[in-house]
Amino acid sequence: AGHGLKFDGKVSCCNLNRLQLETAESRNHLVIWLYLIISLIMIPAMFGFSLGISETYMTILVKTLEWATLKIQKANEVESTLKLEELRRSRPKPPVGGDFTFSDCFYFTRRGIESIIEDEVTQRFTSEELVSWNLLTRTSNDFHYISLKLTLVYGLGIFVRYCILAPLRITLAFIGLSWLVIGTSAVGLLPNWRVKSWLSEWVHIMCYRICARGLSAAIQYHNRENKPKKGGICVANHTSPIDIVILCNDGCYAMVGQVHGGLMGVVQRAMVRCCPHVWFERAEMKDRHLVTKRLKDHVNDKTKLPILIFPEGTCVNNTSVMMFKKGSFEIGGTIYPVAIKYDLKFGDAFWNSSKYSMVSYLLRMMTSWALVCNVWYLPAMHQQEGEDAVQFANRVKSAIAHQGGLVDLQWDGGLKRAKVKATFKEQQQKKYSTLVVRDDSGSNSD
Repeated sequence: AGHGLKFDGKVSCCNLNRLQLETAESRNHLVIWLYLIISLIMIPAMFGFSLGISETYMTILVKTLEWATLKIQKANEVESTLKLEELRRSRPKPPVGGDFTFSDCFYFTRRGIESIIEDEVTQRFTSEELVSWNLLTRTSNDFHYISLKLTLVYGLGIFVRYCILAPLRITLAFIGLSWLVIGTSAVGLLPNWRVKSWLSEWVHIMCYRICARGLSAAIQYHNRENKPKKGGICVANHTSPIDIVILCNDGCYAMVGQVHGGLMGVVQRAMVRCCPHVWFERAEMKDRHLVTKRLKDHVNDKTKLPILIFPEGTCVNNTSVMMFKKGSFEIGGTIYPVAIKYDLKFGDAFWNSSKYSMVSYLLRMMTSWALVCNVWYLPAMHQQEGEDAVQFANRVKSAIAHQGGLVDLQWDGGLKRAKVKATFKEQQQKKYSTLVVRDDSGSNSD
């Protein structure tokens, strides 16, 4: 019995030692992981430079997708030819000589009908259709097995995105948000001196840059001499909440929005301690006069950061710009338009809020290849004499659409969740009645 107890004691000691070794190894791996993240990603992001890792990754990614596109295009050409030949073989043979029958146009007619069957509004709230597959599972519905090489590259891509990039990006996002809350809370304790404003901007930009690295964001900023200045209003087309990260990666803005609870509320309360963001309670958002007054007070103070507003009021799939709400253009002050255009080939930045929750959307973004976009700062615009807020909003919207290569639409983005307003129906009825009256008067005169 004594020997048995000694043996059990030795086994327990061995198990304990093994457990301690495994714990130490896990701790060492975690330390190494964090050390690499801090030294290779976070520190360069904090000071706005790159070690070339992202550029190398993007170069390899671009070449891989170009190779995959060529493979798919060749396969699609063969498939289209086979479909057309099959259709021609199945047609009834003409009784008299000739090589053309009416059925020859069916294939192209069907394609044409498919192109026009969707209306202008609905298709703006669904993901833009890819020209060629970008090797993501979520966009593979219209593509099939083409070759063994392409399948192997696709499998390797799944491993890279989910086993390497996703953990890295989630870690960076967590660190970025944590630092944002801690940093802004700490800066908020300082007295209102000039150094507080400088530290606030530095903390915001640093945290947003870390979050941008967490999305493998490759951003090209154009015409930086037109960047929004203090006391102005920055307006941009809206594709995703990530638009804020994209713009704040290059400068600080005062946010405008509704007060939230939960984690978002914690972030909002921390941010407003050190920066004059404009948050409204739910009841206040319905009071247009109160909202306008607070925004005017902010704009009139030329020491405060420019306000960032997305006048569309909803996320659009980055193919067009929909109607700008006039409220942003009734405040007065200088408007700084900004156009944002994402490259769909590397990942779809559009947030379809009716289909995906915020968490699901962020996970999709963190398992995409990268976030590639162009940002254009347009020259400052002012309301012209005799121009009302609606006309001014349309002029700014047209400028953004033209610069970003987007379709300029007059439709209200609110149609995403609501029915057409009665006032809009009345406008169409008035136009129709005007045409009828004009036609009747013309026929009577004849």
